[in-house]
Amino acid sequence: MAPARERILDTAFRLFYARGVRAVGVDTVIAESKVAKATLYKHFARKDDLVLAYLDRVDEIWRGQLAAAAAAAGDDPRDRLVGMFDALRTACRTDGYRGCAFINTAAEAAPGSDVHARTVAHKAAVRAWVRDLAAQAGAAHPDALAGILVLLLDGGLAAGVLDGDPAAGDAAKAAATVVVDASGAGATR
Repeated sequence: MAPARERILDTAFRLFYARGVRAVGVDTVIAESKVAKATLYKHFARKDDLVLAYLDRVDEIWRGQLAAAAAAAGDDPRDRLVGMFDALRTACRTDGYRGCAFINTAAEAAPGSDVHARTVAHKAAVRAWVRDLAAQAGAAHPDALAGILVLLLDGGLAAGVLDGDPAAGDAAKAAATVVVDASGAGATR
């Protein structure tokens, strides 16, 4: 059996993503992870600490998936800007897909809370990474291009769950291709 902290976090990850952070109480996490209440509080003093650890794990996974999809598209930064959308296409086709964990959590978190701040920080980090790719690709306005591409990512994440259509990732990638081409990125190729 995994160490208690990992069992708690694995359980919280599964439950928070499937049901939402507000709908899942610590007693449910305790019962399903098969730990004592004192054990949970030893590792996570507040529920918000558990939610933050969950978001850290989601951040690591999602940014890793974006980077891997971009890298798989090749060395050209323009291709990487479009290629990152393959992570979205894969996510929308995953069993149990519930959309973006950060958007879902932000909708439940009080503005100004640690949890809300973590969701904002994640979105800013993704936007900064995309902006760097846009600059490497020679986009005329890398900040604007990054904003549009992140909006397409977030819209695709939402549409994939709201519409129940796994093709949302395909549509977002097609739109990203048009936007990247229009941005002047990779124009020197």
